[in-house]
Parts: sequence; C-alpha cells; structure tokens
Amino acid sequence: MLDANEIPVPVQISLMREPMNMFRVLQTARRNLLEVVPREATFVPILSGRTGVRWHLLMDPDGLKHVLNDRFENYPKSKVVSNVLEPAIGGGLFVAEGAHWRWQRRAMAPVFSPRNIQDLSPFMTAAASASSDRLARGAGGQVDVFQEMMTAAFQVISDVTFSGSGAIGQDEVQGAVNDYLAGSAKVSVLDMFGAPHWIPRPGRMFKPRKLRQLKHAADKALAKRRADGPRENADLIDRMIAAEDPETKRRMTPIELRDNLLTFVVAGHETTALAMCWALYLLAFDPTVQERLRAEASSVLNGRVATAQDYAALPYTQQVVNEALRLYTPTAFLSRVALKKDTLCGRDILPGDNVVLPIYALHRNHLLWDRPDEFDPERFAPGNKIDRYAFLPFLDGPRKCIGAQFAMTEAVILLSTVVSRFKFSLVDGKVPKPQLLLTLRPENGIWLNVETV
Repeated sequence: MLDANEIPVPVQISLMREPMNMFRVLQTARRNLLEVVPREATFVPILSGRTGVRWHLLMDPDGLKHVLNDRFENYPKSKVVSNVLEPAIGGGLFVAEGAHWRWQRRAMAPVFSPRNIQDLSPFMTAAASASSDRLARGAGGQVDVFQEMMTAAFQVISDVTFSGSGAIGQDEVQGAVNDYLAGSAKVSVLDMFGAPHWIPRPGRMFKPRKLRQLKHAADKALAKRRADGPRENADLIDRMIAAEDPETKRRMTPIELRDNLLTFVVAGHETTALAMCWALYLLAFDPTVQERLRAEASSVLNGRVATAQDYAALPYTQQVVNEALRLYTPTAFLSRVALKKDTLCGRDILPGDNVVLPIYALHRNHLLWDRPDEFDPERFAPGNKIDRYAFLPFLDGPRKCIGAQFAMTEAVILLSTVVSRFKFSLVDGKVPKPQLLLTLRPENGIWLNVETV
C-alpha cells in the first residue's frame, strides 16, 4: 500500500544494489545490461572500479561536456562498442572515428538540414494517417503499441529512403535485428575481462544469415538507384548518393553508402519507434497528461493529421516526447575509451580506461533532477532551464545524432495525431519491462487498451 505522500512512478529497471561476482555480472548483462549499473550511479557524479579493465561511470554534466565536446577526440567509442556494431552496420557514420568520421559527417550534414526535413515530412504525415487507420481497426481491444509504432516508424524510414518502393521490407529489417540481438550483440566474458580485441568472440564469429540477406538487399537497392538515376523528388538514397564532403569533394563508395543506409534504416526507425511507444505507455499511465496533450493536439489539428508545419504549435507534445526520452532513452548506455591521461571530476583517467555514459542513470540522477523517477512533462516547459549535458537522448557535441530533429519532428507528428483520435489506457496484468540490449526495448511489447475518442 502506498504511503500518503508517495506518488506512483512508471516502470523502471532494477539497478544493482549489491556487488556481484563476475559470473553474475556477465549473466545479468547478457539479459539486461542496465541491471549491472549500480543504483548508486543515480546519486553521485562519478563511480569508478575495475572489472578486468578500469572503468568510470560518468553522470556529471561538466564531465560529459568535456568527454563529448571539449576533448571528444580523446574519447572515441570503445572497441567493445565497435566490435558489437560493425558486423551489423559496418563502418558508417555511427561507428567511424577520426578523419573517416569527419568527412562523412561533413558530407551527410546537408541531408538532414531543416529544409530537407520539411521536404521529407509529408512521409511522416502519411505514416501517422496509416497508423490511425490501423489503430481504428483495433479500437475497443488491446494493441501492442510497440509493434504499431515500429510499423509506423518503418513506413516513414522506408518512404523517406526508398520513395515507398518497398526495396527493403519491415520483416527483413526486424528479422535481421532480432537475429543479431539474439547472439552477436550479447556481451562477452572476454569483453568484461578486457581481453585483446583480436581474440575472436564466439558469438560474433559468424554473421547471422538474416543480416547477410539484409545487406544484400541494401546493395541491390543502391545499385538499382544508381542505374536508374535520381527521382524527380529526391529521397534519402538520392541525397546520400549525391552527398559530397565540401572540403575534400569525396563521395561515398558503394560499401560506405550501404553501411550508412543500414544505419539510418535500422537505427532511424527503431529509436523513434521506441520513443513513441514509451510515450504512449506514459500517457496511459497518467490520464491527466494524456488529456492535456489531446486538448492541445485537437485544438491545433481540428481532426486532421499533423504536419511538420504544426510542430511549433504543439509545445506540450514536445514536452511529453522529451520526458519519455528522459525516462526511457533508446540509447541508454554508451562507452568511450580514453586515449590520453586526463582528469574527470577530480579523478585520474588513464589511457585505456573505459569512460561509460550510463544515460539511463544520468536521466534519473538525484543531483540533477527533482523526483527523477516520476513522469512530469512540466520539466521541459518553456522557461525551465535544464543543463544540456544532463539530458542527452541524442548525445551532444560534434557527434550529436545527425537525425535528432528528424526524429523529434516524426515523433511529434505521430504522437499528436494518434492521441487526438484515440484514448490509451493500461491493461491489467500487462506491465511493460524495459530491457536494454542495444536499445531500450520493452520485453514482450507494450499492450494498451485503445478506444476511439
């Protein structure tokens, strides 16, 4: 029974409360990586230790600014991260480092300019309309909004990328991702002990069959587009093929194009879908917030589907999306490795140390947030000042997610549209469970009751 002053909080991950031996750490990490993060990380700016290699969990905004912006070249992604991701998405923008990353970033930046996002946003509106149609068919019953938002977000990325040609199907992508998560993306005991990266990790020695098939499909789609030439209304593939580094005039090779294409197709739809399905769960958890969002959306949209032009007129919807990203940020755990000696929070950082960015713990840190486990979109109300390095759903600095505004625009369009038309409520006995594999997914989905408004 709740104490009179205790406010119910949405579901959260049970962080580690007592030390574990290496076997339990590995076993727990393979099931849910965030469960090995000490609960203490939500009360302090930094935690350090050794598990084969020295590590530092960093939750301090000034320290994060130092790592992500001021000295970002001293903190590349750890080889553990690269070894996990490269078999899936190759050496594209997300994985690349140094000069190889810089020229790709310069070449790709115009692709995600505000103007291009506006040009591509009608695909988001179309996906919101199609999602409403599917939800209408399920109204009066229970719907897994995780799968629904995955479908909606995939429609956006497919239409934006391939002009709706269906060159790569949702089943192909999700099958390859699930196949990969089941084996190759798991933490290895060799990773935990800091074994040299040239020692093969058994789970990563062979690429899953569905992943090979996905890469083949992407190669075919790119080859066909190069042969056919650009569309009259350029889509993402056209813009990527034409992308050129303004300094070196370099363009991407077929393999570099394929790797970046898969990065945007896989990560671009999954992360946005996760933000939206967790937002819908939170709205079902707090009907008062849901009603306020519905009132805003209904007054702006007046029965129609949202467009990018409505974005600025939907500030409360933006607040809800941001609060969902705070509580359940899709990229909840990242890692960097120090190349040179440094100092963070007065602590010595040595070459080879792992500097871990537990975004989940950062977003729930009691030093940075009032009542951090509660759902409160008012945190992001206009005029409320939030340290930009205390809220990092898209990271920050030179390596901030290149598609951040694209994702926010899509999320606001989809969320405002469906909430203006449907009421969502929790299903008794079906509580979602956040599980971090590569992203923070809901194990077994998020089931909600759906009713037409």
